[in-house]
Amino acid sequence: MRYRLEHIGLLIAAGLVPLLPRPVVVALAKIFGALASLLDRYGRRIALANLDCAFGQKYSASEKRRIVRESYQHFAQTMLDLMWSPRLTRENFPRYIDLGEFPQLAPNQSGIVVCYHYSLGCGFSGRTGTIVAQEFKNALLDPIFRRWREQSGHSFTARTGGILRLFKTLRRGGWTAMLVDLTVLPGASAVAIRSFGLHTSVTSAHAWLQQRSRAALIPAHCEPLPRGRYRVVFHSPIDLGPNATPREIAQACWNSFEPFVRAKPGPWLWMYKHWRYCPKNPDRPYPFYSGPNGKFERMLAQK
Repeated sequence: MRYRLEHIGLLIAAGLVPLLPRPVVVALAKIFGALASLLDRYGRRIALANLDCAFGQKYSASEKRRIVRESYQHFAQTMLDLMWSPRLTRENFPRYIDLGEFPQLAPNQSGIVVCYHYSLGCGFSGRTGTIVAQEFKNALLDPIFRRWREQSGHSFTARTGGILRLFKTLRRGGWTAMLVDLTVLPGASAVAIRSFGLHTSVTSAHAWLQQRSRAALIPAHCEPLPRGRYRVVFHSPIDLGPNATPREIAQACWNSFEPFVRAKPGPWLWMYKHWRYCPKNPDRPYPFYSGPNGKFERMLAQK
């Protein structure tokens, strides 16, 4: 019953949100995000704990509450923008999305765009790719989100068997994109890196794909601009050579992102559990939700 109600609610929102003027969507995102930051007590506690561990005393308590509110507001706008995105076309997307300069690559070079925010605008500009997406627990929602995500020309694939499909795309000279700042279970497909000085377990899929396909590895992020606009920023390609380990490649990707998160912390998803695992003898405080894990310890011990 809950799944069906979620499906009906999403269908109603999908029909109503595209009818709204852009300023109304932006204003609603700020209102909904601000309310969520007050009502979601557990999420707010996680966000504040993350900020404490990442920044220490750099920000005051009131400044940290402001960052948490901005994080919720940005997440709310991301969701509303996805619903509003049927209004986007190849002709009008530059009004809303400022695409930065793309790195110069060799002709017919395949590429992997790794990011912690992603924009539909790349697809509207003609640079489409295959992207791995997590399925919802409520399978009724998947077709709706797939339609939104693929309308600019991208194709989305499920996580099960997704990496192999990405590899085949790269071997054909195509492009792929994936999120690399999410915590994953320690294991063969994960590596341990430092994020804000704290150890975390992230995917090694992008490193594996680059090493075997020799595709260009390009970090990118999407930052909000005034009046509900966005700017997609492409970073310099990462190429550590054929002898680099997956851990070194994953760390280099995060090192490319972290200065931007430090400079503008509001848009990052601070209410997410970025540091679920901690060393047995940590060299600094970890969030309250962190805990030891045997596989994570073995990952940390690997050279």
